[in-house]
Amino acid sequence: MVIGGGMAGMQAAAALCRYTDVTIVERDALPDGPEPRKGLPQARHVHVLWSGGARAMEDLLPGITQRWLAAGARRVPLPTGLVSMQAQGWIRRWPEMQFMIACSRDLLDWVVREKVTAHPRVTVLPRTELLSLVGSAGRVTGVRVRTVGTEGGDAGERVLDADLVVDASGRGSRAPAWLGALGVPEAPREEVDSGLVYASRLFRAPAGTEDFPVVNVQANAREPRPGQTTTIVPIEGGRWLVTVSGTRGGWPTAEAAEFERFARGVRHPVVGELIAHAEPLSDVVVTRSTVNRRNFFEKVTAWPDGFVALGDAVATYNPVYGHGMSVSAQSAVALRDNVAAHGLTAPGLARRVQRAVSRPVSVAWDLATGQDILYPGATGRQPGSTARLLRGYVDRLLFSATGRPLLTKAFLDVITLSAPLTELVKPEMITATVRGPVRTPLTDPPLTERERKAGLGAEGAR
Repeated sequence: MVIGGGMAGMQAAAALCRYTDVTIVERDALPDGPEPRKGLPQARHVHVLWSGGARAMEDLLPGITQRWLAAGARRVPLPTGLVSMQAQGWIRRWPEMQFMIACSRDLLDWVVREKVTAHPRVTVLPRTELLSLVGSAGRVTGVRVRTVGTEGGDAGERVLDADLVVDASGRGSRAPAWLGALGVPEAPREEVDSGLVYASRLFRAPAGTEDFPVVNVQANAREPRPGQTTTIVPIEGGRWLVTVSGTRGGWPTAEAAEFERFARGVRHPVVGELIAHAEPLSDVVVTRSTVNRRNFFEKVTAWPDGFVALGDAVATYNPVYGHGMSVSAQSAVALRDNVAAHGLTAPGLARRVQRAVSRPVSVAWDLATGQDILYPGATGRQPGSTARLLRGYVDRLLFSATGRPLLTKAFLDVITLSAPLTELVKPEMITATVRGPVRTPLTDPPLTERERKAGLGAEGAR
């Protein structure tokens, strides 16, 4: 039984359907195509699937990458197809080291949903709401659900038995309350909140920009001011999806007239300059629910058999880093591998899975919160002396990476969730970091002349 028909739920279903029948319980009606889903308002902002997540998805659903590309997504080589100003400067566009899948979130979800729900062992129960778990503190044996829209007592309520219940219901998950009602001890929880607000708008891409790079300007958390970012992701339909963000005290607004001004006001104005030559296709959409929140379910020693949590039900992250979908994909692979090794009903399986899930979650959590806690007004647990020392080293590594491909690759390997954080402290990485960049750091965005002419127009390219 999988609770939630979003990306994490479909990934979980893909992981399990080779071993058992899977029922997906979804509160809303799922769209039939690449259209907005009611339970995912954040879909209107930039979403990318990093290569670490894309490989996990391909492992779960062979052929899914080609399906995305056939539907209009792009496979963007990194850093070749990336114009990015990181905290310590511009990243050079070296030959491919990693990649990302770029398209709208609606298209990403639809292609996965279409493939998963076509499997003969997968059933979707739309307009069905989970009310509670069934079982005991030692084992979850099913769920109590209700058909959405029914009125009067317990009409429409029923119990669905299951060997395994997977909570993939997202950031609104009530897993702590569901488990608490069965007598399961409460899991530790941590929050880090930078007060981030982000806003997005669609534009028609200028003519000649069909293979335009992803353009991104990141904040520098070391600067004593709100962290503000801008990103252009070319998506299907000849469009640019542009997202801007700001931490507490530096928020974007929903005012269309202010959108370009905000994009020009970050550390480099390149995104503002580019969208000045593009036709707006939508209003500005603003989202404020961006707190980093983590439930440490893996620390509950009396974790019940028969229940696993994945995706945003475990942890949510600042969306600027784009890690949510990749973490849930790697978590679903961990679920599949543990079921394959131990069996669906093996004692202790759920706790093994929850521990395995914590590994990709921890990488994304450390990357997001390690930066977010530095911004003015951020709330949460402050890092200790060891973390502060490591952060100084990473600052130096990022500076050296602006002109040294070995370090660029190590950075991309980690940020795309293709390698652990320990990759950055291997002896050869430490040596290269101390030596610094072998090429002079760039002072301007590394756009080609053709890209400048297409994106900025003849006047802007001069």
